[in-house]
Amino acid sequence: MDATFPRARKNQLGYKTTEVEDFFQRARRAYDGRPQREDPELDAERIRLTAFSMQKGGFSTAHVDAAMERLEDAFAYRERQIASRLHGDDAWLAEARTTAQVVANRLARPEGERFDRVSVLALGYNVREVDRFAERLTRYFRDGWPIAIDDVRGVVFTAQRGGYRESQVDLVLDAVVDVMLAVR
Repeated sequence: MDATFPRARKNQLGYKTTEVEDFFQRARRAYDGRPQREDPELDAERIRLTAFSMQKGGFSTAHVDAAMERLEDAFAYRERQIASRLHGDDAWLAEARTTAQVVANRLARPEGERFDRVSVLALGYNVREVDRFAERLTRYFRDGWPIAIDDVRGVVFTAQRGGYRESQVDLVLDAVVDVMLAVR
């Protein structure tokens, strides 16, 4: 598979082309059910967590990120189809409901206390911004208010000394994406 993407300008950073092309070749083999022995196992979650090195004049990050989201969606859909055949839709949806409840419980915590804080000397996510986004997610889970999966995938928080621990916030956002993909 030739995974060619538009390139960033020569003096701008983009994703390292060899890494991106290698990844998409492995992804194609995995999706087609023909992985090579040395290929790591690939699923929707691992696609979401994949990161590429940067290089000047590399592939456009926006184009690669969009392709990665489509690839994640395709793997998630296939995973759901397989799980539904093996265990039935009820089991799949029960797991999604359990994850949604764990996320909803986290988001129901009081403002400023939803996640652990980093030291006042360290940078974390801006507490007010995260709490504001958490309210949107709470309305999604509690009231069914619409929110796009791309809004969750693309949310960006500014840094703040003593802010929320980034890894915890990111894990919850990943769980939200998992739930959204599961109930599509």
